[in-house]
Amino acid sequence: MSAAASAVDFRLDFDRRRRTGLDEAVFAEGKSVDQLIRILRAARARGSALLLTRLSEEKYRALGEWTTHLDYCEISRTGFFDHRPDHAEAPRVAIVSGGTSDGPVAREAERTLAFSGVSSASFLDVGVAGLWRLTACLEAIGSFPVVIAVAGMDAALPTVLAGLVPGVIIAVPTSVGYGVAAGGETALRALLASCAPGLVVVNIDNGYGAACAALRSLHGRIAPNLKLAEV
Repeated sequence: MSAAASAVDFRLDFDRRRRTGLDEAVFAEGKSVDQLIRILRAARARGSALLLTRLSEEKYRALGEWTTHLDYCEISRTGFFDHRPDHAEAPRVAIVSGGTSDGPVAREAERTLAFSGVSSASFLDVGVAGLWRLTACLEAIGSFPVVIAVAGMDAALPTVLAGLVPGVIIAVPTSVGYGVAAGGETALRALLASCAPGLVVVNIDNGYGAACAALRSLHGRIAPNLKLAEV
């Protein structure tokens, strides 16, 4: 392989928003600092904003001068590059978490929505171990057209919500839990086997994916400029 060919190790999708309504995002985990800097440089050359996910604090600090162009959140490990979202609209998505330990995943979902200009309302630490916490805010949660429900251990929260509120419920199993929780495998399987009809389930700890599903649900139509022949 030539040096020129080997140098091309990423291809940014600058056309994604036009095709799908979703912005380009960069999964920083597994990428070197050098690769991330070259990605940011390429985005800057195009005048394009980027959402970075799974960006560890160590890598963020290693980006040097590029950090001045990043709005970084260490809880969610996300970064907004050359982007300051505007939240003029009222919240359209509820983000509900079972416990405080699910916070980083819930925050990733919140930040992904924010990058796309969609505000959300958070209802945190309302898991079913203390059902009164959930029932106390159930009316408010039920007023949202889309609900992202984040839970680990047995992940009962999304199933309970799906039986009580009318909105689209997007469940995110997390890796929180002891022993047989098996890093989120038990939560994932419990949600896939849920008896609540219409429950949507994404992968373990995938707050980003849940937010993208919420955005697609809110869009509710094919992107206006989409030409199927170009896909």
